[in-house]
Amino acid sequence: MIIGAAVCPHPPVLLRELAGQHDTAAPLRRACTSALTALLKLRPEVIVVVGGAATSGVHHGGRIPVREFGGAQPDRLGEPALPLSLGVGRRLLDETGAAPAVELIAVEWEAASAQIERLAQQLAARPERIGLLVMGDGSARRGSRAPGYVDERAIELDKRIGAALATGDAAFLSRVEPHLATELLVAGRAAFAVLGSAVTASGASVHAETHYADDPLGVMYFVVVWVCAFS
Repeated sequence: MIIGAAVCPHPPVLLRELAGQHDTAAPLRRACTSALTALLKLRPEVIVVVGGAATSGVHHGGRIPVREFGGAQPDRLGEPALPLSLGVGRRLLDETGAAPAVELIAVEWEAASAQIERLAQQLAARPERIGLLVMGDGSARRGSRAPGYVDERAIELDKRIGAALATGDAAFLSRVEPHLATELLVAGRAAFAVLGSAVTASGASVHAETHYADDPLGVMYFVVVWVCAFS
């Protein structure tokens, strides 16, 4: 049973080792901590972290990917790095504290609807009290400083995604078009779709609260909490 979800972005600067002397990510990190605290108050038995990656799969361990983004980190005997989305999610949980059991699931960036639906159905059918930590960025094409420079379509798509997250519109999140999301560098498309499809499959109604919505450096970041209720 999915009892709620926290949506957080996964820029590398959320890892403190990469934030620099002037931690410009501090407000965003505080918003993520606030959202996770709200999720943990729902008393989930397990937190399932879902994030986009190059390939889909379940991760049973792995180091936080600090070295891959220029930070210093011990090798830890060659332990492979988690995908960035899962690594940031794991770190946020560690810093928030008091998390129950944690599972890490990567979903291919351009995963087809059938794959997303299978995962969503599996999550919705589980008997435990599940809290989802959904790791995903909006478009990275929102300005001249953005990694993907500028695409005017990005503003409208992010507006619609933000509205869906803010109102608990699970159906919209499950049908964002993968090709458009790829063109607009929406790194959260697959993870958002899993959230939307899983909550729809569960039959829950949603109370949503937005903790953060802004686009520093031309990338849109959302921090949102969903609380699920069943009639």
